Amino acid sequence: MPEESFRVSPSEAGERLDRLLARRLGISRSRARRLLEEGLARIEGEAATPSFRVRGGELVEARLPEERLRPEEIPVPVLFEDDHLLVVDKPAGMVVHPGAGNRSGTLVNALLGRGIAGGEDPERPGVIHRLDRDTSGLMILAKGEPAYSRLVEMMSARRVRRVYRAIVVGGGLPSTGTIDSPVGRDPERPALMAAGVGRPAVTHFEVLGEAAGHTMLRVRLETGRTHQIRVHLAAIGYPVYADPLYGRQVPGRRLWLHAEHLAFEHPVSGEPLEFRSSVPEDLRASAVSLDPRFGELLALDDAGSLW
Repeated sequence: MPEESFRVSPSEAGERLDRLLARRLGISRSRARRLLEEGLARIEGEAATPSFRVRGGELVEARLPEERLRPEEIPVPVLFEDDHLLVVDKPAGMVVHPGAGNRSGTLVNALLGRGIAGGEDPERPGVIHRLDRDTSGLMILAKGEPAYSRLVEMMSARRVRRVYRAIVVGGGLPSTGTIDSPVGRDPERPALMAAGVGRPAVTHFEVLGEAAGHTMLRVRLETGRTHQIRVHLAAIGYPVYADPLYGRQVPGRRLWLHAEHLAFEHPVSGEPLEFRSSVPEDLRASAVSLDPRFGELLALDDAGSLW
């Protein structure tokens, strides 16, 4: 693993460490942040956060892991593909892009051979938005410019409709509701996210049914912060069922969250595109085990009655 080091000059005093690291090493800022978060970059031998402000004179050392990605033969359901983008149905348990401890087996590895591209981060080519490892469902990936930039702009302008299905712990929610609270890094637990800090985030929900002390929801995102749905629902006292981070882990069950609907205009042709993904069998079985009435709701959904 190549190593780089440099001294912070007096003229750089007060600069954020991630910006400084990116400029001095000639890497993207997102990669600089990852080096700091993974402990591969240190200042005076100590770990530091990306937002750390340098004073001047410090020694910065970094170990740069090999960035080269390799395509892998991993089956992923593709719902749509043309010269500009892909829409896939990501399986649960699959990480979207390589990172610490996940150098292979990711969605990016699976789709490299199909031409995904775009963006400054070489480990996230074409990635417009992400799903958590244990969240299944629909994702868009670009195949380069101009689709990548236009899709990013459409996401920022809230012109991509993203709808999820969730089961949460608890009952008594109003039939519809909106959670409007910033989401950002938890200041007390930096590995997690928290509501009330960070960047603006808006989540809408609709109750589809309630049984056995749990509620099935349809959830629509306006924004796309990390763990947004999970954090927002936990913040109002209704954590997603079997959420090990913001709720309670349930042995043998995964996070009950599925990205079921995507709708947007094609970034190049302007054609309206719409996709739906059925709730996977493992989540169906988990829902029925809570109460058979949830199985009936899913059957109605299959027949189109809930849309």
